[in-house]
Amino acid sequence: MKLKKLFVEGTNNTFIQFFRSLFVGGIATVVDMAVLILIRELAHLPEDICAVFGFIIGLTVNYIISNVWVFSKAKVKNRLLDFIVFAVIGIIGLGLTQLIIAPFAMEGLFGEGVLVSYAVFGSLLPTDKYYIIGKLLAVVLVYMWNFFARKFILYNNTSDKEKLTEENTDK
Repeated sequence: MKLKKLFVEGTNNTFIQFFRSLFVGGIATVVDMAVLILIRELAHLPEDICAVFGFIIGLTVNYIISNVWVFSKAKVKNRLLDFIVFAVIGIIGLGLTQLIIAPFAMEGLFGEGVLVSYAVFGSLLPTDKYYIIGKLLAVVLVYMWNFFARKFILYNNTSDKEKLTEENTDK
């Protein structure tokens, strides 16, 4: 596979989109994590509240870069509606993130997390930093949800004939 096709040209190839989405997700995750950690450490707000702020900024970064670089053809032509659906998929991901972070949190929607209560990681990590492990786990699982939901709900609009043609030209 040529590097130009992998990084530059527009594509509907799921593998290339998944590959590019890893980069976009990585950038959005760094932004999300930075906002989460900065607000938590500087403002001392609860982890779940900080995760919401990180999510909003990360979602916006993800949407912009995804529409420019990852997905070339959207089903929805109305940008506002496209963003709303993109955001709803992300909000479901945020809900999953909250559920995944909960056992790792010192304080949050569900109170102190069970992993913190029992200091599961012992002396490897202070209990007030467990939320970072939870967030990293959530990143992986929620990434899979976000990519495939967005791919098939918002951006999978090519006909079977177009897919076969593109797959044959990729070889």
